[in-house]
Amino acid sequence: MQDTTQVTPIADPQERNAWKTGFTPQAEIWNGRLAMLGFAAAVLIELFSHRGVLHFWGLM
Repeated sequence: MQDTTQVTPIADPQERNAWKTGFTPQAEIWNGRLAMLGFAAAVLIELFSHRGVLHFWGLM
């Protein structure tokens, strides 16, 4: 069985940045943004502490 659900692109910038929950394109955009922030924070922790993130937090 094929999924015939059509997703229309978000043209309005205000709508693109809306804080919506669930499986929506807006939620996926925010998920990606927050993941990039987390990755950048992990890289900065490793650069400045010269230890991995898990060692920095005392988990290893």
